[in-house]
Formats: sequence, structure tokens, C-alpha cells
Amino acid sequence: MIDLRLLREDPDRVRASQRARGEDVALVDALLSADERRRSSGVRFDELRSEQKALGKLIPKATPEERAQLLQKAEQLKTDVKAAEAEQNEADETARQLLLQLGNIVHTDVPVGGEEDFVVLETHGTIRDFAAEGFEPKDHLELGEALGAIDVERGAKVSGSRFYYLTGVGALLELALVNAAIAQATEAGFIPMLTPALVRPRAMEGTGFLGQAAENVYHLEKDDYYLVGTSEVPLAAYHMDEIIEADKLPLRYAGFSPCFRREAGTYGKDTRGIFRVHQFDKVEMFSYVAPEDAENEHKRLLEWEKQWLTSLELPFQVIDVATGDLGASASRKFDCEAWIPTQGKYRELTSASNCDSFQARRLSVRMRDDKDGKKVVQPLATLNGTLCAVPRTIVAILENHQLPDGSVRVPEVLRPYLGGREVLEPIAK
Repeated sequence: MIDLRLLREDPDRVRASQRARGEDVALVDALLSADERRRSSGVRFDELRSEQKALGKLIPKATPEERAQLLQKAEQLKTDVKAAEAEQNEADETARQLLLQLGNIVHTDVPVGGEEDFVVLETHGTIRDFAAEGFEPKDHLELGEALGAIDVERGAKVSGSRFYYLTGVGALLELALVNAAIAQATEAGFIPMLTPALVRPRAMEGTGFLGQAAENVYHLEKDDYYLVGTSEVPLAAYHMDEIIEADKLPLRYAGFSPCFRREAGTYGKDTRGIFRVHQFDKVEMFSYVAPEDAENEHKRLLEWEKQWLTSLELPFQVIDVATGDLGASASRKFDCEAWIPTQGKYRELTSASNCDSFQARRLSVRMRDDKDGKKVVQPLATLNGTLCAVPRTIVAILENHQLPDGSVRVPEVLRPYLGGREVLEPIAK
């Protein structure tokens, strides 16, 4: 959530952010009104409680005649205090619910617009000219089936559409990718983490996934647990309700977990193969930093993602995601999109988001620092960056590194994790 002081001092900035996101601007005025009611009801409650305490000190000293009147007044004050407390609690909850609906304040440099209004910042690698090489590229599913690596038919039989099996070298390729990604992250100073896939409502709400993204979240109603769509959720909640000493920052974690997404609103989109699926594994980077270090950490996360995709020898571009395509928690997001030959376009493989103190405020994760000789406790900043979303990375590797006979060249970075294999070859039928 945003800082309420910012809302009070600069509501026009908050309105502009909502407008840029394509969200309801009226929410800002509703929240301002609720905040004013919350504060005034708090003042009223404090005044009545103070009066009640003062009266309580007078009663023992009062004469019998005065005591009767004071006791009558005390009974009325008791009723008034109870009513004022109920009013304060109701006003607090109304303001809190409205505040939870408000997205993070977008960074001033973010391009304004919708999904297609991103800005390309960088382009890396060379797109292969398959025509010049004398053959038509196959798509990842055709290649994967020939390699004995992907089985979507049995995935659909067992679990339905958008599910799949990785078999044989497909399973080995996933394990190679995960191990190589974790190795890179560990070398960069990230602490490897295996995280829960089920979380309580507060963890999901605290990271901002129960607002605009709620339709894509799986909820187990009987037990009131949520299946995570990214290990960002348990990593963000890892230090929930904690105070971290400033000299311990930055804290960096690399989480590996299964991820679950309903993919609501994508009917008929990316239905072939394993590009858009309901369950997949992912390695996610997550950083806790001081607020003043957030922008530089955002650039570092992007550099680690670029290093990863470069090591996989994939052509890719880096985009600055437009305001209307940001998640509620992000103030700015960079995506790395790999070239997919059979689609003839770049598609998202990784993303890096700066959430500033938005998630930390919701999850009560704070830092303690010395400022002018005094200990100051304040929300810190959180950032996240996908390092390897496995199925999409497999798609990009198979299509970009395919050979005319249907075999696939293995990028050098993965060979030590595949027993030294240089090529994945089709299996005999």
C-alpha cells in the first residue's frame, strides 16, 4: 500500500498514477474522505477516553451527593466511548479496504498506455535466418515430441488443457535449467530457497495478488489457502511482521517453486504446447533493500536476467512495460522478451519489478536505521525478478537452437548439468 501521507500531501500525483494505470480515479477521493473520517473518529475516541479517565479519578474523592451525579455521567461516557470505539474501528477498516484497492504509484519514467505501448530499451543477440540455412523451423511442440521431451496429450488426459508432462530429456532439461539458474543466483550472492506453494490469505493479499490479479489465483476454499503463482509471494512474506537491521541489507533470495495460474481471460491464446500453462516451475530472485537503493537494485536484477539469457545464447529485447500493464504492486517493470522463431516475435521470458515500499507496508516488513543519532524504523523496499520460468525457457531454447534434422544444440552453460550432452537428438520411433 502507499504511504497515506503522500495521499494527503499530493493527491494529484496519486490521481495521475491511477489514471495512467487505467484504474478508478474516484477511489482517491473516496480514500481521502475515509482517511479524514478515520482520523476525526480517532480524535473523538481519544477525547472521550481522556474524559473518562479524568472522571474516574474524581469519583473516589467526591461527596456522596456528587458521586451519584458523577456515576451517572460515567455510565453515559461508557456508552459514548464504546460507540466512538466502534465508529473508529469501522472507519479504520473502511480506509484500509480502500487503501488495499489502490495500486502503487507509477514511476515518472514509465511509458503511459496499455499492453502494446511498451518502449524497447535494448536488443541483444542475432535472430537466425532459417531460410538462409535452408530449412523451415519447427515449433517447440513438434521438436519436443520428436525428442521425447514433451507430452501434452497425456497431460490433457490426466489434468485437462494447458497441462503437460516433461519426459526424458525434457525433464532433464528442466533440472539443468533450474540448477544452472540457481548456480548463477548463488554466485551473485542470493540465498537459495525452496518455498511453500500454499500460503495464507494475508501473504497473498500483502503481495498485491488479490486485487486485479485475483482472477488468476487458485483458492482452496475449504482450507482458505492460496496456490502461489510465483515464489515472490512466500519470499515477500518471509520477513512479514519483522524489523530488519539496516546493516543486514540487502537481503537477496532465489526461490524455486511450482507456480499455479488460472490464466483467466486467455481463452484461445497460446493454446499450443507449453508456452502458457496452468502449472510450471520457476526460479525467482527477490530483494529486500533500503528505499533509497531500490532503483539501483532494479537495474541489478535486470542485469542478472540479461546475463542469464545471454548465457543461454538467446536473442532477446528489454522493454519498459507501460503503466496499464503493470501489476498493482510494481512502480516500474522491465521485461526481457526472447525471440520465438515460429511466432516471428519476441515473447516475455523474464521480468523485473520495483515495488518500492508497497508490499513492505502491507506485510509490515520494516528496517531499523540510525539517522542523526536516533533509531528510526520505517518500511523497506522489495523487488522481484524472474530468472527462469522453465516452460517458456524450454520453448525458446528448442526453437532457437534447433538443427535441420530436428535435433537441438545444447547451450554451453547447460552442458555440465546434462552429462556433457552437446545435442539433444530425436528418439527412434
